[in-house]
Amino acid sequence: MYQARYNDIMDDGAASAKERERSLFDQSIMMLEEARDEGAYSFKGIEAVHFTSRLWVIVIEDLGSPENGLPPQLRASLISIGIYILKELEEIRQGRSTDYDGIIEITRTIRDRI
Repeated sequence: MYQARYNDIMDDGAASAKERERSLFDQSIMMLEEARDEGAYSFKGIEAVHFTSRLWVIVIEDLGSPENGLPPQLRASLISIGIYILKELEEIRQGRSTDYDGIIEITRTIRDRI
């Protein structure tokens, strides 16, 4: 009886965590779209780059944790994607790029697979 309730809570916890992750990716996408539309070096652009960078740093840290339940090969692939996104965001931050669309597309793809 208790084991069944524990399993239900754990399932709810995992579902809730996935929903929070999805919500954060949605927020990032929305901010990146606004930044793209307003101009790369606008206040919204700065906010979007900062938020998305923080999000991906947290995702990468989680993926690197031994407690992460994803298969190692998938974790490694997602870490590589995250590092790529961080590099692209740094290019935008440094004024060498305005390519929000690539980051938006990749983030959407990851979000849709959660």
